[in-house]
Amino acid sequence: MYNNYIFDLYGTLVDINTDEESSTLWEKLSLFYTLKGAEYNAETLKNRYKELVKEKFSTIKEIQYPDFQLTEIFEKLYLDKYINPSDELIFNTAQFFRVLSITYLRLYDGIIEILEKLKENGKKIYLLSNAQSIFTFYEMKALGIEKYFDGICFSADYNMCKPEKGFYESLLNRYNINASESIMVGNDYLADIIGAKSVGLDTLYIHSNLSPELKYNIESTFSIMDGDFKKITQIIVK
Repeated sequence: MYNNYIFDLYGTLVDINTDEESSTLWEKLSLFYTLKGAEYNAETLKNRYKELVKEKFSTIKEIQYPDFQLTEIFEKLYLDKYINPSDELIFNTAQFFRVLSITYLRLYDGIIEILEKLKENGKKIYLLSNAQSIFTFYEMKALGIEKYFDGICFSADYNMCKPEKGFYESLLNRYNINASESIMVGNDYLADIIGAKSVGLDTLYIHSNLSPELKYNIESTFSIMDGDFKKITQIIVK
């Protein structure tokens, strides 16, 4: 039916649960910083992290749905303590933070079969995700799915996130994708469906356990309301 299939990741292909409010996370992360010479206690580190994130978002005025690299925050937390971190230390700190925050990470049932079927049929597969590449690319590798994608765009790399029209346009332009031959598949109606429609993409909305509460009437080319991911194959993979 289509030549190009564009997928959201979390809540669409990947089921994930994270807890960035966990006291254990901040206790262990503050210890990590302290061992590297940047002394923090858990509460101070958590509060400063949130303050820096808020400050960063407040400086981005020209984009309605902004994003940025969280590595900037982890670096600034060292610089605040007069530690000049290497790129490797920033990378390791970010990944340690992410590992501490994850409760579980897994694929939804049938996802590998869907991706395999698309590849067997000669289709191009792309990812458009509101995500941090320093976290998400490695999680995709761990789950064994990064190899299926012909192109990947993470929001933090573009300083904007879905449903920003420019983020969709970045994917289409970077990989020379014809919107009329393509479909967007996602579980967030605002980000994935309304955003995709703004650039002329057909859409498939799937209501998953991670979908935000619906505040809109469903106006998607296709929809799966019971969270049965295997229906994706029946509907759009032919």
